[in-house]
Amino acid sequence: MTVKIYLLSAAFCSVMANGAFAADAATAHANAWQNSTGWWNEFNAPEFDKTKIVQQLPLVRVQGNKFVNPKNDAVLFRGVNISDPDKLVKEGRFTRKHFEVIKSWGANVVRIPVHPATWRARGKTGYLPILDQTITWINELGMYSIIDWHSMGNLKSDMYQAPMYYTNKAETLDFFRVVSARYQGINSVAMYEIFNEPTVFNGRLGSLTWSEWKTINEEVITVIQAHNADAIALVAGFNWAYDLTPVATAPIERSNVAYVSHPYPMKVGPPFEANWERDWGFVTNKYPVIATEIGYQLATDKGAHVPVIDDGSYGPRITDYMGKKGVSWVAWVFDPDWSPQLIKDWDYTPTMQGKHFREVMLKASPG
Repeated sequence: MTVKIYLLSAAFCSVMANGAFAADAATAHANAWQNSTGWWNEFNAPEFDKTKIVQQLPLVRVQGNKFVNPKNDAVLFRGVNISDPDKLVKEGRFTRKHFEVIKSWGANVVRIPVHPATWRARGKTGYLPILDQTITWINELGMYSIIDWHSMGNLKSDMYQAPMYYTNKAETLDFFRVVSARYQGINSVAMYEIFNEPTVFNGRLGSLTWSEWKTINEEVITVIQAHNADAIALVAGFNWAYDLTPVATAPIERSNVAYVSHPYPMKVGPPFEANWERDWGFVTNKYPVIATEIGYQLATDKGAHVPVIDDGSYGPRITDYMGKKGVSWVAWVFDPDWSPQLIKDWDYTPTMQGKHFREVMLKASPG
């Protein structure tokens, strides 16, 4: 053993004498690796500049059936969805003003829908700076963020409802590995929504049991919380993120988890409150629930489609029900093109539902 150490030391000293491992050479080698361009680093994106986070909001976590702050006070989220930041950039609407208007409506949370298609089209180096800026503006204005992987379909069968939603399990895991690590320690990035709307579309997109969906979600949560232990994971139910009945017997076996429903007006008929309670409202007895999409419009409105058509009575009914149950919510969508719209135009004129949700948020806003 002594002889081997001596020989290694002699060889090492010889190499050092020749300058092969000189400090300046090692530094130059490292810099060349980082600064050159090629397949070996094409996936890299500049690190998020956390000095841009000018304030740290109170950390929100799950406790029992509530979201709570460090004082253990219950936190209710009420806010809006923006359109995919990629759309805002392309249309020249990606400005701080956009988020200032959202704040002026009384919102305390903004859901950021990231479509797999736009994530791939821009690549990490193209999309992440846009997401960074989105989160920075939201944080500056004292609001929280939900990062939503905005797919629709069946992650087990890899069948999806439209090309914009195409993804797979590996890409989904990698997306959350990247964003959870990138925004670790930024309290305003409060929640990571694993999959927008799971559905088998009456068998057209294959099959998926709750047990299988539960296992997929638990694996994604493991990745998220390995990179960001404080992250809240959001898990959606079946039937396009409406039905949470399986949670009664098989809840997600991870901590800091909340459940998602999208209870649009045409999902059930009367008695609405009783049906909501049966399908997803009961979950609030044990776990937090956040309706990350709610919204409605008249049949004659631009872009009207199933399941969002309503005569207008849905708005007060759903917000009253969720207020009584302590359910957080995020209205869809702060854009004049995607429906159901909260605004009519880029002057931010509120639609029928926009007026209602703005009124509710302003009444609840401490400001």
